[in-house]
Amino acid sequence: MQPFVCAPTRSTPEVHFDAASHRHRMKGECYPENAAAFFGPLFTWVKAYLAAKPAGPVVFDLELVYFNSSSSKALLDLFEILERAAASGTNITVNWRYDKDNDIACECGEEFAEDAKALIFTLLAL
Repeated sequence: MQPFVCAPTRSTPEVHFDAASHRHRMKGECYPENAAAFFGPLFTWVKAYLAAKPAGPVVFDLELVYFNSSSSKALLDLFEILERAAASGTNITVNWRYDKDNDIACECGEEFAEDAKALIFTLLAL
C-alpha cells in the first residue's frame, strides 16, 4: 500500500501515513476551506489500511497547532474509525502532541481521549 502523503499548506497540516511502518503523522495547522475535501481521501486511505488488518502496533502522532470546528468534527470522525478498528482487535495508539502553553489543544485532547475506550490515547505536552 502506498503511503498517504500531503505537503503542508498555510491551512492544512503535513500528513504522512505509512502502512509499511504503521506510523502515521499529522502535523501543523488545520483549517481547510473544505474539510470534507481534505479529510475525505485521508479517511478512504485509513479505512483501506485498517481493513487489511495491520500486523504490528499502529501509531498515529497528531500535532495540530490550531484546528477549526469543521476539522475538529473530522478528527472525531477519524477517531471513530480508529476506535472501531481498535475494538476489533487492532492495537492502535494515538499520541496527541500539544504545546504545553496551549490550553485549548490540551483540553481538546482530553475531550478526544474521554471518548476513546478501545484506543490507547496519550496526551504529550511538548
